[in-house]
Amino acid sequence: MFRVTVHDDAASLRFQIEGRLAGPWVQELHNCWQSTLTGDHSPAVCVDLTGATFVDDAGKSLLAQLHRAGATLMASGVLMRAVVEQVTQEAVAPEGIWRTKDGKGQDR
Repeated sequence: MFRVTVHDDAASLRFQIEGRLAGPWVQELHNCWQSTLTGDHSPAVCVDLTGATFVDDAGKSLLAQLHRAGATLMASGVLMRAVVEQVTQEAVAPEGIWRTKDGKGQDR
């Protein structure tokens, strides 16, 4: 089961995720994100994972992409908080340098 509900108001855009962010549902969230953010306005974006039960590697990659694009990731529960911590604290830069949230990096 997977559901994404978009809550859109003048100041923010929240993607509420419920169920498993895995397999074909990763592309579904990506398509939803792309189609919703077309246009001139750039609201604050939040991905609400409080209803998510599982995220596969492709889902983690998409969440990292959304985070790098400026989205805030919200989670509750041990598993989802660990997923958010993983995708927000470390991302591999193209030059082979690990980047942390504070922008510091080190060679691998």
